[in-house]
Amino acid sequence: MCGIVGYVGGQSATPIIVEGLRKLEYRGYDSAGVAVIHGGQTQIRRAVGKLKNLDKLLLEQPLTGSLGIGHTRWATHGRPSEQNAHPHETDGITVVHNGIIENYLQLKQRLQEMGRKFKSETDTEIMAHLVATEMQGGKDFVTAVRSALSQVRGAYAFVILCQKEPDKIITAKNASPIVLGIGDDESFVASDIPALLAHTRKVVFLEDGQMAVLTKKEVTITTLKGEPVQFTPRHIDWSPVMAEKGGHKHFMHKEIFEQPTAIADTIRGRVLMEEARVHLDGMNLDVKSLRRLVIVACGTSYHSGLVGKFIIEAIARIPVEVDLASEFRYRSPVIDKETGILAISQSGETADTLAAIKEGKSLGASVFAVCNVIESSIARECLGSGGVLYTHAGPEIGVASTKAFTTQLVALYLLAIHFGRERGTLSKEKATEMLNHLRQIPQQIEGMLSREASLISIARRYSKARDFLYLGRGPNYPIALEGALKLKEISYIHAEGYSAGEMKHGPIALIDDKMPTVGIATSGPFYEKTVSNLEEVRAREGKLIIIATEGDSKIATIADDVFLVPKNDPLLDPILTVVPLQLIAYHIADLNGTDVDQPRNLAKSVTVE
Repeated sequence: MCGIVGYVGGQSATPIIVEGLRKLEYRGYDSAGVAVIHGGQTQIRRAVGKLKNLDKLLLEQPLTGSLGIGHTRWATHGRPSEQNAHPHETDGITVVHNGIIENYLQLKQRLQEMGRKFKSETDTEIMAHLVATEMQGGKDFVTAVRSALSQVRGAYAFVILCQKEPDKIITAKNASPIVLGIGDDESFVASDIPALLAHTRKVVFLEDGQMAVLTKKEVTITTLKGEPVQFTPRHIDWSPVMAEKGGHKHFMHKEIFEQPTAIADTIRGRVLMEEARVHLDGMNLDVKSLRRLVIVACGTSYHSGLVGKFIIEAIARIPVEVDLASEFRYRSPVIDKETGILAISQSGETADTLAAIKEGKSLGASVFAVCNVIESSIARECLGSGGVLYTHAGPEIGVASTKAFTTQLVALYLLAIHFGRERGTLSKEKATEMLNHLRQIPQQIEGMLSREASLISIARRYSKARDFLYLGRGPNYPIALEGALKLKEISYIHAEGYSAGEMKHGPIALIDDKMPTVGIATSGPFYEKTVSNLEEVRAREGKLIIIATEGDSKIATIADDVFLVPKNDPLLDPILTVVPLQLIAYHIADLNGTDVDQPRNLAKSVTVE
């Protein structure tokens, strides 16, 4: 959550910063601001709401200067307001910050006792006062920042300016992402890569416990103790156009339609058909030594983990538990050296998931990850242990995850086949069959996307409903949860996902002719039981929207609306069945006029617990 952009060089800083913040809008925010140093003075502009409000303010009160920082804030401490918006300044020290200062109350009390006056309700302002206090004690800017950081506890990414040293930007991080950009006689800092791509492809990912000083001529990195750090910039291949809508009305719609390519990219280079094996670059896990597997994740990634449990247990015969990462480390988990912990995260920065794998690692477990972002915090945490399996979804801008989810499912299927072959639970013949099924998926999704018009019609019929029930069984049960989550996230319509077998244990009381029920009833071992549950909905005059398998002639006799998905391995059905649910949610939200790409109260990457 929250976006950070900083610039020092020969160009006007403000347009670079604001445009960079615009590239980070997908992270979610409630206010925005920019600070620029010019002529020995720091000038700040801040506005509540979307960036267009800041744009208007900057037209009325322009900022001039070639060094500055900007921020989009998602409130943690203090309500959304101009007063609480970043940047925060005191005595010539200006700060933007992502994360949470856990000991801010103690620090604030100490600073107030020293006579310091605070202008906001935020924890961020603490840092400006700490640095200013250290400099008043005679320290230079760099030493003062280092001393201030030693007093702070929590997850943070700070970017700091000093009016007395207007040629440099200082940044530091702990468990919150920061990326540095290196240009020709200019330097950049941001909380994510898209903010930099229009200006440079040479980037450096700051590590936890590191601090960087940026000037127009150079970037230097040290530890928080001042020890020099050697680094080699990475080249990023993403093009700016990858983060544009490409003719679609919303990023989410574009990303739904990118799924065939993203899935193909995730499979490509990893399937060895002659050997019926999967080559997973970057994975160092000793599969044969695993006695059990614990998956930790949040939100949509948690749902992919639930599907992964079905897939891995069925193929590799490893017992799998799936934990909400936000609960995992608070329940005294039973973990040992024979346990593998698999973190699933789109961004690789999910704070709860990062904390969960650190907890597992401290208890002796091997940790590994399925992740979409190279060099993210979770990926780096796992590189020295079990490794990382990267999905190749590319940038996902829409807050509601779509292509990141389906590529996670593909990665888990590949992982299960790899485990099965290594452990001897999967024959070469069966693996060949399963890999052939997997390779059909991109083309099958393309076929479904070509039938979008029928899903638009369904969305129109039910767009005014205020409650939905989603039902599924087996590996499609988590897809019922995911379908309900998508509708809630972007349309603000109440929806619940349930295992179809649990419906009669409570949710059946809700059924009437005003509440649509979405059922997932694809062919396979769960088909008859699922249809039986859906017939109970029909018997109570409930409206039924059913996702079924091509060739099913029976399902139309009980459904009000049907969408058919191609036939494939039942363990792969979730990758197919989720796509129509994504489109139904998208079109209902679009018809109701909500902000599809930036739904209220949500952030793309949840980087605080």
